[in-house]
Amino acid sequence: MTPDRLTAIAEYVRMQGEARLDALAEHFGVSRMTIHRDIDKLAQQGVLRKLHGAVTAQPSSVYESLYAYRSQADMATKAALAHAAMAEVTPGQAVLLDDSTTVAALAPMIADAAPLTVATNSLGLMQELAHRDEIALIAIGGNYAPTYNAFIGPDCEAALGRIRVNLALVSASGVADGVALVQDAQVTRAKAAMLAAAERRVLVLGSGKFGRIALNKLARLDAFDAVYTDTGLPASQARALRDAGVPLNLVDLS
Repeated sequence: MTPDRLTAIAEYVRMQGEARLDALAEHFGVSRMTIHRDIDKLAQQGVLRKLHGAVTAQPSSVYESLYAYRSQADMATKAALAHAAMAEVTPGQAVLLDDSTTVAALAPMIADAAPLTVATNSLGLMQELAHRDEIALIAIGGNYAPTYNAFIGPDCEAALGRIRVNLALVSASGVADGVALVQDAQVTRAKAAMLAAAERRVLVLGSGKFGRIALNKLARLDAFDAVYTDTGLPASQARALRDAGVPLNLVDLS
């Protein structure tokens, strides 16, 4: 079982809406037993729903599946976006990082900009950065949410309301009509509190998120000081966003 195949299966089912197990086995060139094991794993992660002889995408999993699955999806894109977004980080800053797997891709790089103060509600980032030299880590606590491997809720929001930082780096579940959207209401409030605490607000997300709907509005794209996405975004859409005043930065994945 490979993370790349699991990601490909999840994306294929998401695009199709529903797929027969025999068709999946044929499409991915594996045995029916193997496709059963892969689907069982994705079902355990809350990504897909297994039916008799078929599988469908969980309605909410289009945008928010378990952290373990999301962390393996589009890894190369996330790494490229993180590398580009590092241009925003300079030594001596206080920086807020959200719980997204996109922003988590900054972890291997961020020590290069030390000394830094880094505040985050992401347990994964806390564990990654806890022993990095010259990084003063502020752990933003609250109610632990396994789906996001992060802390959210009223205590998290209150803690964020007591700090002020130079920079907040966040991601979103989708973008529609020029607005960044987030599926979970509590996650939305945590991200909004991060943006309110920051002098400079930066959105980082893959081009595949554009045109996706999620339940909660986070902020208009033109309210960010910078938006980083990849060149998979259609040129006409990029022009329209820039014409609307969105500070768009396109990252070449080649």
